[in-house]
Amino acid sequence: MVHPVYCVQAFEIVALYTLRVRFSNQTEQAINSQPVMAEALYGPSRDLALFHQMQLDPEVHTLVWPNGANFDPATLRDWPQHVQAWIARAQEWERKAGRTDRTQSQRAPKLSLPRPAQ
Repeated sequence: MVHPVYCVQAFEIVALYTLRVRFSNQTEQAINSQPVMAEALYGPSRDLALFHQMQLDPEVHTLVWPNGANFDPATLRDWPQHVQAWIARAQEWERKAGRTDRTQSQRAPKLSLPRPAQ
């Protein structure tokens, strides 16, 4: 199985929980991360103070939060192909934690720009 290698080169926060990410192959992706912010790893990033502490890790070339949360750059690059699986996973995390109201009805918006880790 061939797994493409992408490196995040830059990012900017363009709206509430929404990023524009530029990759080493000169493509960009708009990512609304709010629907997947759940469970112990990603849930704390719903706090905007923590969300805004996101940084570009120079070693692994992806976006990371101070608590260690991150996404594979290939997942970020191909976000439209993976977002529904991530939302389903976040909904399951919330159900298991007894918080079904937060993500159950959320769907990722269609974004004009062009992987969950297993």
